[in-house]
Amino acid sequence: MEKIKVLLAEDHIIVRQGLRSILEKHPGIEVIAEAGDGREAVSAAEKLNPDVILMDFSMPGLNGLEATRQIKQRVPRTKILILTRHANRAYLESLIKVGATGYILKKSAADELIFAIESVYQGDTYLDPAISKQVTVNDLRGIKKESWGQRLTSRQSEVLQLIAEGHPNRKIADILKISVKTVENHRTNLMQILGLNSTAELIQYSIRQGIISLDD
Repeated sequence: MEKIKVLLAEDHIIVRQGLRSILEKHPGIEVIAEAGDGREAVSAAEKLNPDVILMDFSMPGLNGLEATRQIKQRVPRTKILILTRHANRAYLESLIKVGATGYILKKSAADELIFAIESVYQGDTYLDPAISKQVTVNDLRGIKKESWGQRLTSRQSEVLQLIAEGHPNRKIADILKISVKTVENHRTNLMQILGLNSTAELIQYSIRQGIISLDD
């Protein structure tokens, strides 16, 4: 029997090691690689073509939401199971819009994690019991793919995440290897696109809409 090839994407090393330990005990799963942030996850997915990615939602720089969108565009066959501590409907809907096929909470038991990975691998949508109380799989069928994503480019999403993390324009420019002026333009455009007037409003709106998460 072929094993399910899994890529782990989680920025906390100790959590990632714990997940690997759990998954490697299962004879039907093979952890083929690890990624410490969203960019590493996108790169590894393109190179290795995993069956399932266990993706942390809240990662610095390129978060799990934007990483999921990029991976589904480049490696559409790969299933993505989101790992988070938030039982949040807005997060779930945002993730389904960009192509995630499962949503599991970090407090879940090991056997539930295995079941979730097997479910998404088989083509089913997995919802953690805590979130399925708020929304069902049937509810998700009416969600239009990429509805908010059509409003923001990948670069705008990256800039938004870095703004929310509190980085100044100069630091964002260094991280993304773009000019400070370009960062300023992105910041202005983001507020215009979303109809907001300040950075604080921008961050609060993005969290409420499930576009970013800062404390997973």
